[in-house]
Amino acid sequence: MTTAYITHADCLRHDMGGGHPERPERLIAVGEHMRQSGLLLRLHSMDAPLATAADLQRVHSARYVERVFAQAPSAGLLQLDPDTAMNPHSMQAALRAAGAGLLAVDLVMAGRARNAFCAVRPCGHHATRERSMGFCIFNNIAVAAAYALEQHALERVAVVDFDVHHGNGTEDMFGQSEWQERVLMAGIFQHPFYPYSGSHNPAPNMFNIPLRQGSDGAAMRRAVEEIWLPALERFRPQLILISAGFDAHRDDLLGGLALIEADYAWMTGALMKVAERHANGRVVSMLEGGYDLAALGRSAVAHVDRLTAP
Repeated sequence: MTTAYITHADCLRHDMGGGHPERPERLIAVGEHMRQSGLLLRLHSMDAPLATAADLQRVHSARYVERVFAQAPSAGLLQLDPDTAMNPHSMQAALRAAGAGLLAVDLVMAGRARNAFCAVRPCGHHATRERSMGFCIFNNIAVAAAYALEQHALERVAVVDFDVHHGNGTEDMFGQSEWQERVLMAGIFQHPFYPYSGSHNPAPNMFNIPLRQGSDGAAMRRAVEEIWLPALERFRPQLILISAGFDAHRDDLLGGLALIEADYAWMTGALMKVAERHANGRVVSMLEGGYDLAALGRSAVAHVDRLTAP
């Protein structure tokens, strides 16, 4: 089986204005590095479908989803929060971004792909049940997790987040009591740092690990080996979903951690071993942050190359 590579040209049309760090060039950089490395030839490339309002409402409130649909602009920019805006193409891009995760889950659950990487934007892990924030409109990884539980009758799904920023939106959703026995969340992130949360785990299914500014791959590996991996082994996930943010790279000036490409490959390999033991190898990864274009492209290649490894 191959690794599925899911993206869509609509995700390039979402633009939050000149100078915004979450820009279309991010996705172009990922695609170019995949091609230049030769990795794209080893992937099964597919277009992301559109998620529906019903898909989004598994984790977002109907009130929030209806409000975003109603507010989507036909011209100009609409500010959803100080960091997050929509242009006339943003709704389509956001639905493709969420839809990519649904297709990825279907592919790995059906055995049509060993695992999948979704190269999509806007990113999602800061979007809470009731609000957009931090460049995120809908919480793509949470939408995929809830879909896997409902549509594929899974009992246990793990969401792993290695973005430099705490995935507060994902925590907001899956920290609720209704999800605690079915979803485990594990994360590493810089703290104190935006969104200034995550220093305390609010629920027994949360294993989020704050790292101090300047922490490198050795600190990350200790956290993963001492906390993540034992928690995942106890939980025995039937599917692992990854919020793959690459802004903890040492070259990314929007963050303050010091990971390198080899660290992302190591984390990916560690998670794949857990998936082999408990989830028949099933892993779905979705792009989150990463704002230095060269570091983003190289890190994404390292991550996906490890997903394709035998």
